[in-house]
Amino acid sequence: MNATLTAPPATKHCSAVATYATHESAEAAVKELQKSGFDMKKLSIVGRDYHTDEHVVGYYNVGDRMKAWGKTGAFWGGIWGWLFGSAFFFIPGIGPLVIAGPLISWLVGALEGAVVVGGLSALGAGLCSIGIPKNSIVQYETALKAGKFLLIAHGNPEEISRAKEILNATTPDTLENHQ
Repeated sequence: MNATLTAPPATKHCSAVATYATHESAEAAVKELQKSGFDMKKLSIVGRDYHTDEHVVGYYNVGDRMKAWGKTGAFWGGIWGWLFGSAFFFIPGIGPLVIAGPLISWLVGALEGAVVVGGLSALGAGLCSIGIPKNSIVQYETALKAGKFLLIAHGNPEEISRAKEILNATTPDTLENHQ
């Protein structure tokens, strides 16, 4: 008896990337996705850390919780409770970033694999590794430098289509779909 093994069909993974001007609007979008049943383990958020003008005691990450003393500490503490994983990076040219969600592992994977080429930052390499084109990466890095927040939903085309509907209702500054 001859059996032919075939690989399962490749699943397309997509991302919807929204930018928000304030942490309040980004948090409202996360809450809407959560209320709709979107898998929070498929959501990443990136924002600048503005604690340079404050007296920060520090960060800790235990059981997906984060604590910071400062004006956005409550925002990031709440986000950490919903999303999977957290990290603090200093990206030359962008500055200190706080990142939550699966983007962390893609960023670290890009760094470990020496994917940082073509003038991309470490963040850019992480975004590139999930299929986001270079011109969009430049736009997102510019938005982060301007103090905006990136909210990235990851998943199959159906999940992203639903996430995009929900995010569009939260009136983001920009909303793009990437495959």
